[in-house]
Amino acid sequence: MNFPLLQGAAPSASSSLLQMVPFLLVFFIFYYFVLLAPMRKQQKKTKEMLASLKKGDRVVTASGIHGSVASIEDQVVFVKIADTVKVKMNRSAISTVLAEGEVAKDQAPS
Repeated sequence: MNFPLLQGAAPSASSSLLQMVPFLLVFFIFYYFVLLAPMRKQQKKTKEMLASLKKGDRVVTASGIHGSVASIEDQVVFVKIADTVKVKMNRSAISTVLAEGEVAKDQAPS
């Protein structure tokens, strides 16, 4: 029983690993620039926005509640959503701070 195809040199594990390194390197570079970098940039922007919250800012929460900041404690924000209604929520629940005269994107007239 002579099998000529099986007698050839078998590829070593190290050579196949070396062939895969450039592919993995390109994959990780792509992953960083497409996913990680924009995500970090957005997280930094959100952190700065939450740090600059002040009384009177018009905000939209993550659940879609529109109101204005009545007062701020360490990690708690009181949002005024009606004349006599204030809601206590975490600072991280604020998703957008609206500029003066700005309308939320989902409320813009069509």
